[in-house]
Amino acid sequence: MPPSRQGNVNTESVDNYLKAILALGGPDERRVSSTSLADRLNVAPASVTNMLQKLAAASVPFVEYERHRGVLLSAAGKRRALEVVRHHRLLETFLFEVLDYPIEEVHEEAERLEHFISERFEERIAAKLGHPKFDPHGHCIPAMDGRMSKQISKTLTELKHDGEFLVDSVSDRDATLLKRLRTHGITPGARVQVISRSPDDFVLRTGNSKALRLNRNLATAVRIRSDH
Repeated sequence: MPPSRQGNVNTESVDNYLKAILALGGPDERRVSSTSLADRLNVAPASVTNMLQKLAAASVPFVEYERHRGVLLSAAGKRRALEVVRHHRLLETFLFEVLDYPIEEVHEEAERLEHFISERFEERIAAKLGHPKFDPHGHCIPAMDGRMSKQISKTLTELKHDGEFLVDSVSDRDATLLKRLRTHGITPGARVQVISRSPDDFVLRTGNSKALRLNRNLATAVRIRSDH
């Protein structure tokens, strides 16, 4: 169900803030700084502060905010954030599997649609897809009640040793990077061999493909798990 408007605040903006706080807070639901939000959403820090104050002061607060201490989602904010994430990931899956969208285009299209679909439409998409648990990027799709399985994985940058691993998920935030990784066979479920690594440079191979060199920024987009 679309959210009630927070005063005169744009619904899409509210959703984007809640999703960003959920993502940056991680599984531990850490406090998120205004600076981190500004960087992720590409907005001015003053605009972030203004929005957080509005969300915290609403009749049904979506966040708990203290200046200089960061922000946490309230129970209502977390429910809405997970609902929008569910919409987004179901839409990505539908666009990719049913409408044959290129993988690098589904994120942007889902971003436009996720705020407005009804619960009935959401249920029809889920049923049509067979109630999938993961989207095409390997990200877990929250259940209707907001529950979401924890994925035990780490980014390439967190690796402590070389070896063979399975790709758990790939970030959907950079279409150009996503297309490049897919060209090299780096997709969810693929087996990859990490040949060498340094603080700023990672070299890996999938199957018989040529070695792919990723800088640290690109390597953070690939999450892997043990192949055992």
